[in-house]
Amino acid sequence: MRFDLSSAAVVGMAVASSLAVLWWMDQAGLRGQAQAAEVPAVVMPARGEPGQVLKAADGHYWAEAMIDGRAVRVMVDTGASVVALTPEDAARLGLKLKPEDFTATVVTASGPVAAARVELKAVAVAGTHVDKVEALVVQQGLPHSLLGMSYLGRLSGFTATPAALTLRP
Repeated sequence: MRFDLSSAAVVGMAVASSLAVLWWMDQAGLRGQAQAAEVPAVVMPARGEPGQVLKAADGHYWAEAMIDGRAVRVMVDTGASVVALTPEDAARLGLKLKPEDFTATVVTASGPVAAARVELKAVAVAGTHVDKVEALVVQQGLPHSLLGMSYLGRLSGFTATPAALTLRP
């Protein structure tokens, strides 16, 4: 084993650096409190076959989504961070929400609105399935449910044309 002066210098710098960090943590009252970074939950990729959602006469992409085994008419909205459900659609899906569940606030074009966070077991649109989808039930003012990025962002891609939206698992 060869050990030269430059190797000793590198090892010395590494030890000095580690000791400096420990001293800083001790001074800051952080010693013994180092924690691992929070690891995000494993997100399962979308599955199924590519599918298409046709553009309606009103210029929107409307889809018949199967949410937790029940059909829900949704408007595709890439500007929505998550799937957003009306209280009526949430009730049809069997989500039993109480007033105290509406702890989130959503800022809409009409102003702030209370919402309840839920996780949907499965959402399928045109043969493209995504499991464990984050969603919000918007307490009031949402005229129809929205298919947002908590679903669309889990796809390998989607493409909009003047005639249709193609979803790729």
